Formats: sequence, structure tokens, C-alpha cells
Amino acid sequence: MAVANGFKTLAGLALVMIAVQVLNSLSGYSLNIFGLIPRTLQGLPGILTSPFLHGSFTHLTANLVPFLILGAMVIAEGQRRFVAVSLIILLLGGALVWLFGFRGIHVGASAWVFGLWAYILTRAWLLRSWSSLLAAAVTMFLYSGLVLGFLPRAGVSFEGHIFGAFAGFIAAKMLLSGAKPMSNAARQ
Repeated sequence: MAVANGFKTLAGLALVMIAVQVLNSLSGYSLNIFGLIPRTLQGLPGILTSPFLHGSFTHLTANLVPFLILGAMVIAEGQRRFVAVSLIILLLGGALVWLFGFRGIHVGASAWVFGLWAYILTRAWLLRSWSSLLAAAVTMFLYSGLVLGFLPRAGVSFEGHIFGAFAGFIAAKMLLSGAKPMSNAARQ
């Protein structure tokens, strides 16, 4: 039942992203003013609002599919874990973009996606359990190309990608610091 509630949460977040995108496109993308604008008071709320705003339906789809897949891999640990990981990614990653990002409006859930990606990979390193290693292998198989997102490109918030991934790493370190890696006896 708890896992089912977790997946409802994930589906709810996806529906919010879709609804916001529809409203945003109908308004000529005027809602993007609520994106993250570095080093401005106006842009500070964008730390929480920017993941729900996108520049186009293509942009939304490019973020939504990996968000759902990677989010499901994290939410399988429980809804509380997903919420904790997500809050760390959104708040820490967003704050770092706000502090160090390029001038302009940052929108999109890609920092969240990169954070979930890094969390899953770091979790495998920290826990070394079969389930976490399998999840990391699937993640690398499906999304190894995300590494290219760390490269600067015009019109892309590569800072969001970098800081999102960093925040995902920190989330794993914070939330799994007391977890013990699998022993040598259990590996055999």
C-alpha cells in the first residue's frame, strides 16, 4: 500500500508538470517568469517553481520520461525517502544554481532528474546491495548519456545539471550515511 501511495505521488507530480505546461503554453510561456533567476529576489521562489516550468512540450517530455523512471526507482525505497531525496535535490541544487548560475531564467525538471540519477548511482556505491547495484546498472544503461548534460551548451542550464547531480550525491551521503555496505560473506 505504501509503495502504491508513492507511485500516486509520482504520478501526481507528473500531472502537475503537464497541467502547468498546458497553462504555460496557452499563456505564451508567460509563467516562465516564475523560473529560477540567479542572484535576484524575484528568482528566489524559482528554486521550488522552476522544476514545474518548461520551455516547450519537447522540453517537458525530455524531462518527464526520465523523471518518472528514475523517480520510480527511488520511490521504491518508500515515499518518505523519495520526498527527502527530492527536497535535498530541489533546495540544495536550486540554491546553488541561484548562487552560481548564468544570468537568465532557468526552467525545467532536469536538475531534479540529474539529482535522482546521481542519488541512484551513489546509493549503489554506498550500499553495495544487489538491488541497488541492479538499479544503478539499469540507470547507467538507460541514462549514461546524461553525462553529456554536464557540458556547456547555449540555452541549456548545464549548471542545473551539475548542481542537481551534486545535490543527489549529497542526498545519498546524508540519507544513507549509517547504512552498511554488503559484507564480503554476503557477496559470495
